[in-house]
Amino acid sequence: MRRRLFYTDHHEIVLPSGHKFPMRKYRLVRELLAEDGAYEFEPAPLAAREAIETVHDTEYVTRFLAGSLDSQAMRRIGFPWSEQLVRRTLASVGGTLAATEEAIAGGFGGTLAGGTHHAFRAEGSGYCVFNDIAIAVEWARREKGLKRIAVVDCDVHQGDGTAQIFQADEDVFTLSLHGRKNFPFRKQQSRLDIELEDQTGDEEYLKVLELALGEVEEFVPKIVFYQSGVDALECDVLGRLSLTHDGLKARDRLVAEMCRKMEAPLVITMGGGYGNPIEQTALAHANTFRMALEIFGADA
Repeated sequence: MRRRLFYTDHHEIVLPSGHKFPMRKYRLVRELLAEDGAYEFEPAPLAAREAIETVHDTEYVTRFLAGSLDSQAMRRIGFPWSEQLVRRTLASVGGTLAATEEAIAGGFGGTLAGGTHHAFRAEGSGYCVFNDIAIAVEWARREKGLKRIAVVDCDVHQGDGTAQIFQADEDVFTLSLHGRKNFPFRKQQSRLDIELEDQTGDEEYLKVLELALGEVEEFVPKIVFYQSGVDALECDVLGRLSLTHDGLKARDRLVAEMCRKMEAPLVITMGGGYGNPIEQTALAHANTFRMALEIFGADA
């Protein structure tokens, strides 16, 4: 039985000419993984409003869904509002929820979207509308009774929304490994923040990640959410770090092997990646899922 991955690239968003967000990378990742023949691909279901409102302010949810957020709020998000954006946003959350259920059932689950860690309770930011990881954390607690949960965020931009949402929650361990001088310029407080200088390369990155994961292990989570952004890649135009593809694969292996050793289900979301060329970003994202398959095996 092949592993299932959930995708959202059938929900197309029309962006203005010159927009920085690389929408086509999501389809490229799915096409790369389809060539492997090791996965089944399923359209991500649309998340229910009730699930979203376990994390997000009701008025904010209502205004976004209705298209009545003011222009300043939409500029902070970074996308023009459209019905297509609503559907893709709901599918992005739904894909992470479906991947969480898949992980609990079979060791790991993945969504070819998600990782929208800049969304706060009552506002979006940085291409993030709703915080899919936070919503899935609450779902895992409410529906599956999982009490201790870790979020391992390796996007080069701090998971500020996730950090603030769970800042006072002793049962959620938030780790963020990110660029010190990069967006967001007003950082929040994760349980553990590792700030990296510009041009940090593979060796230093992997050394500090291994130490940080040791603290995650000591927390003994019952499930791990992995925000596996690949914008630390050296060709990324927004990343400012200098990791190679081998370095990113070693990063992914450390996370997956930790979860396998602890018998903690692993939920993989994609997060950021803005490489030039974008095909390099797509390859790095695909390698994350390939590594999970290598560690956990093909049988769910």
